[in-house]
Amino acid sequence: NGTSESQYLCGSEIPRVYLFPTEEEQNVERKRLFTILEKLVKWDNSLDNSVIAEAIAEAKKWTGDKLFCFLDPFAGGGAIPFEATRLGLTTYAHDLNPVAVMINKAMIEVPYRFRECKPVNPESRMLIAYNDRKWNRATGLADDVLYYGKKLLKLTEKRIGHLFPDAKLDTFTGKVTPIAWIWARTVKCNNPMCGRQIPLVKSFTLSKTKGKEVNAKPFYDESGHLHFDIKYSTQKTSPTIRNTGAICPSCGQPIPFSYIREEAKGRRLGQILLSTVVDTKKGRFYLAPDKEQIEAANISEPDDIPQTEMPDNALGFRVQAYGIKKHSQLFTNRQLLVLNTLIDELMIVALEVEQDALQAGMSNSHLSFETGGDGAKAYSDAVSLYLAMVIDRIADYNSALCAWQPGGNKAANTFNRPALSMSWDFAEANPFSEAYGSFINKLEWAVEAIQMLHTNSIGYAEQADAQVDCGLRNIIVSTDPPYYDNIGYADLSDFFYIWLRKSLKDIFPKAFSTMLVPKEEELIATPFRNEGNQEKAKQFFENGMLATCRQLYKYVTEEIPLTIYYAFKQSDTYVDDQDTKKSSSSGWETILNAIIQSGFMITGTWPMRTEMPNRTRNMESNALATSIVLVCRKRPDERNVTRRSFINELRRELRPALKQLQLSNIAPVDLAQSAIGPGMGVFSRYQKVLEADGTPMSVRNALQVINEEIDLYFNEQVGDLDAMSRFCVDLYTQNAFNDIRFGDADILARAKGTSVATLSSHSVVYAKAGIVHLIERTELSKKIDNNESCIWMLTQQLTQAMATGGVEACAKAIFMMLGSNAERAKDLAYRLYTIAEQKKWSTEAFAYNALVVAWPDIQSRAAMMKRETPEQLDLFSMGLLDPNS
Repeated sequence: NGTSESQYLCGSEIPRVYLFPTEEEQNVERKRLFTILEKLVKWDNSLDNSVIAEAIAEAKKWTGDKLFCFLDPFAGGGAIPFEATRLGLTTYAHDLNPVAVMINKAMIEVPYRFRECKPVNPESRMLIAYNDRKWNRATGLADDVLYYGKKLLKLTEKRIGHLFPDAKLDTFTGKVTPIAWIWARTVKCNNPMCGRQIPLVKSFTLSKTKGKEVNAKPFYDESGHLHFDIKYSTQKTSPTIRNTGAICPSCGQPIPFSYIREEAKGRRLGQILLSTVVDTKKGRFYLAPDKEQIEAANISEPDDIPQTEMPDNALGFRVQAYGIKKHSQLFTNRQLLVLNTLIDELMIVALEVEQDALQAGMSNSHLSFETGGDGAKAYSDAVSLYLAMVIDRIADYNSALCAWQPGGNKAANTFNRPALSMSWDFAEANPFSEAYGSFINKLEWAVEAIQMLHTNSIGYAEQADAQVDCGLRNIIVSTDPPYYDNIGYADLSDFFYIWLRKSLKDIFPKAFSTMLVPKEEELIATPFRNEGNQEKAKQFFENGMLATCRQLYKYVTEEIPLTIYYAFKQSDTYVDDQDTKKSSSSGWETILNAIIQSGFMITGTWPMRTEMPNRTRNMESNALATSIVLVCRKRPDERNVTRRSFINELRRELRPALKQLQLSNIAPVDLAQSAIGPGMGVFSRYQKVLEADGTPMSVRNALQVINEEIDLYFNEQVGDLDAMSRFCVDLYTQNAFNDIRFGDADILARAKGTSVATLSSHSVVYAKAGIVHLIERTELSKKIDNNESCIWMLTQQLTQAMATGGVEACAKAIFMMLGSNAERAKDLAYRLYTIAEQKKWSTEAFAYNALVVAWPDIQSRAAMMKRETPEQLDLFSMGLLDPNS
């Protein structure tokens, strides 16, 4: 709306407030801008120059053609800096972590410096259309990465390919190339009467493909040696790894994890081949182990491998308990040899790239990429960077922690989540096959990504500490900072850093000057680096985040807001002054404290869908489905305000904002975080909010006040419901669907203006033999009365319809409904989600969240159904037809 005459359109003397003075005009303009954004974010439009040009032109209009630089001080994986270069902003991507710096160089530096370059490899240069073809973006570079990547693979296979022999399928088809080997770690049974080798396996199921199920079965020969039968059958073999340890398949002896850990630390764990996996024209086959395959993998540890030490303790690390102390121990000897050989041959390929670039007419400059070169040497460096990253992907898909996925019939990567956990049975992918996990597979993924890199401006990726002044001023800043104590980025990055360093330390000596990723300044709250003290870790993070935000205050222009993305939903328990247990989030409090103390005010918070739907998480965990973007501007003044004034102002502004959030269909799981915007917007408007005793109100207390107002808002919505629904919400809050005594239920019902008998007659509650409870939605009638006056009943029926039949079932239920009961049911689902989350009823919370999230699709489908049956409208309305028939 604009509230200050000082809010001018950038580069113009027209105050913003006068551009769109009415709400109708604002909505029209907002819709126009959203249309541009909607086109911009569609994947299919990624390379559409007209869409990008429209967005750039719109941005320039609002900035008066002023060219802003852009900074992301926590660049990480590079998504934000890449989008900035796509929109034509001179971009700086800063990160303390060298792995992140290399990723950003590959995304925003290399593609722009060598944009529209023709490939230099001799194969492409021999093509007739070579000179006539237009090599857009980084397509020429991608062509070279593919060519020299294949060259690298051939050289490596020539040296060590004999260690990956073909497997004999049967006497008729001859030999075929394996795509993977499935191994199991082993331990000696601690029963002195047995002492046999135990396979440590979490699942003997090798394939879950319907009609092609495969299971392995361990057995011992007369000499007591362990073997495996491969059964093409649905009959499963019981795993040997259980929750408390292992069990011996020979004697049944339980083996505790404590014993396995001690054996592992003493280097007494073995490994045994469980199956060789091959792919043929007739499908995928699982072969029993044979001597040739076993002996091929039995090689000694290669020379000159990284001998770096793993941390004794780190977030997400579990493998140290099993004697894994060095990064090299995360790999088998054959996997180490593959990585070493690829890196050795990469140095040879790099020289060939430089020679071919010279022959293709590139400058004979000896300046490296890091020193600003754009000739043959720098081009060779760029190709080497991409190939080194392909080698890193091979490390990710070829460690001794890669589990076999029987559902997809493929090996998982090491980091399918940000942790290093023990994998008892693991898959070794064949780097020389063409299957998932092979070198060619990872190379083709990288090439496809390079082809999509579309940058419209220059970018600079630099190693920098966000807490130290980088010298930039009057710029745009947008960033995604570390998530408190959720992920140990530096420790995890060492897995990749050791191989990148071995490949690239001569090309990028500054970035790889340390043996491992720098950790002292890393901005996470980990006790392991703070004398094991959680409070010191918290203080370290708070001080660092405040120092960072103070630097951001120096950098940002007043014309464009600072945006900070945050996706960490963490809950801590604390005891308040009245000895009452409360929940808070240290991560959120720290971010908000840092923003406010550094001189910013928060003008908005909105959820943005940034997480992939297939991410490895329990979908009923209430984890944020989105990131929350915090929109911040420099605080215009430093006034103080009393607690009472703050609460009055909060009530005026928060309630319409909450209503707008509901109308915008913000998911319940995100609503509390989204409401921080209007709430903290009021709080951060002032330098201090003073309590009754004159002390400043803390962010924690402000959040508590905001949450109380949110609860009050939803309680008022419940108060507007019918009497039966008010009873049901209260009973649900107190007791869920569990039994209570009739007398207690009767008192509650009378207080709500209804009776147990009335509730029972409407099939809302069960009431017999002095016992009353809410009827669970799975037991309610599936038929929905279009005139249903009990919103509780309607909400439960729609929630169940969503769980069993999805959008289609819900749309069928509401498409002929009269009045606004369906919308009121959706609003009640918001409240029920909040109650369930507070009570930690995760399944319940997930069900209500699913209904609200799907509501726009339900409405859209219902409207379509209504249009398709216009002739029946009057008959339904008059009650002459049953809509459920």
